Amino acid sequence: MDLQSSALGYFIFFSISLLFPLLILFLLKNPSHHSTATAPAYPLLGSILTIWRNKQRRVQWISDMILSTPTLTFTLHRPLGYRQLFTANAANVQHLLKNHFYNYPKGAAFRSTLRDFLGDGIFNADADNWKFQRQLSSHQFNTKSLRRFVETVVDQELSDRLVPVLRGAVSSAAALDLQDVLQRFAFDNICRIAFGYDPAYLLPSLPEVEFAVVFDSALNLISERFNSNIPFLWKINRALGLGKEKQLRGKIDEVREFAKKIMREKESELSTLESEDLLSSFLRSGQSDEEFVVDVVICFILAGRDTTSAALTWFFWLLSSHPEVEAEILREINQVKDSDISGAYDEVKSMVYTHAAISEAMRLYPPVPVSTKSALNDDVLPDGTAVRKGTRISYHPYAMGRVEEVWGADWAEFRPRRWLEEAEGEGRWRFVGRDPYTYPVFQAGPRICLGKDMAYLQMKRVVAGILRRFTVVPAEEGFSPVYVSDFTSKMKGGFMVRVRDRVRS
Repeated sequence: MDLQSSALGYFIFFSISLLFPLLILFLLKNPSHHSTATAPAYPLLGSILTIWRNKQRRVQWISDMILSTPTLTFTLHRPLGYRQLFTANAANVQHLLKNHFYNYPKGAAFRSTLRDFLGDGIFNADADNWKFQRQLSSHQFNTKSLRRFVETVVDQELSDRLVPVLRGAVSSAAALDLQDVLQRFAFDNICRIAFGYDPAYLLPSLPEVEFAVVFDSALNLISERFNSNIPFLWKINRALGLGKEKQLRGKIDEVREFAKKIMREKESELSTLESEDLLSSFLRSGQSDEEFVVDVVICFILAGRDTTSAALTWFFWLLSSHPEVEAEILREINQVKDSDISGAYDEVKSMVYTHAAISEAMRLYPPVPVSTKSALNDDVLPDGTAVRKGTRISYHPYAMGRVEEVWGADWAEFRPRRWLEEAEGEGRWRFVGRDPYTYPVFQAGPRICLGKDMAYLQMKRVVAGILRRFTVVPAEEGFSPVYVSDFTSKMKGGFMVRVRDRVRS
């Protein structure tokens, strides 16, 4: 950037910074006649004032807006005339994710916003690039790979790291941040199964592993960019290398350099060893573009680190106030242990009640609360909502888990039995799932999550491994977490717990 264009850029940026507050004050006096009582929309500004007021509870506020509409579809007016649709209507979700799948890709706006961090990895890809990555990745999620994942990676991480960390908390009687511990556990797991690399993030000392810390910082910063209500501001900051965009650039560079290191070590290893991890599959496919393989590494770390740890964090919090559910899970754990079932994989596959309890926790607190697509062409949704070409439309699993017409008047209750029925004449439970368009926690249609079975197996093994040995209770009596979300559902400030030996309890 030459001196003249740089000076012009700074002039535009500071002019906007000075004039924008004055523009807000002026336009507040002239609200649009199309305003609503809940989200007034103003010329040029849209509903930005209401959006800002609800910035700290963005997911819950949008959910409230959706659930207040007869069609379960809400139109949000963003600044400069930009509209975004949000829906919790299952028919609409099926329309987006299956029936008209090719009209609703991630879209250029989505990809360009996240491209710095995710590149062309599978979660930021469309069309042929997405098909190639999905086809190659799918081989890692067959029964043989899942069994190996549970009986080697998960069990080893559980017995050698997670259990000793929790035993240390029992001995010291000190409070422990379970959200942090579960993130570390998941981070080690995904790195080992996907790349054959062990970051050793979950050790008794709970070390500060540089890559994990930098990855988390980059994720927080890119999330702020993604949720920006005035995108041209972050674009100006990026162009000029200012503020958080400057910080983000540095963090992303560090993440990508580390991912390249993993990739190069794997390349040298393949000449002498036969590895079965995901990264090895991509390298053997003849893919020679280093930047693309790095994109793959980063996307799979993102997928495996935050989703299962988020689901388990909310699960253990819900369990702490529902002793009857905990007792039923313990009964099932002991029943499986005493049966003639052999092998960790077969054990967790048979844990039907625990499966239901985890599903119920994810209904209330889905790991990914909102997912966004973009319309390639004009369309009309099944509920009659018109969609213009280029419109971003988000389906909202958080709101969908709160639709009374679907889940009943007791939707706010944590009740695993809503997923179960008694197997006639067998004296045991049978899991009754919902269709993936009513419960799109793992997406649905062609892009349904490849790791769904792996996630359930991992979570059930962790639940059994912890509850068989320990009781876990909030460190603060009556603790009520503050819900926050970047890309995944988290507890603000973590989940501080006290761990006690179950025998002593």
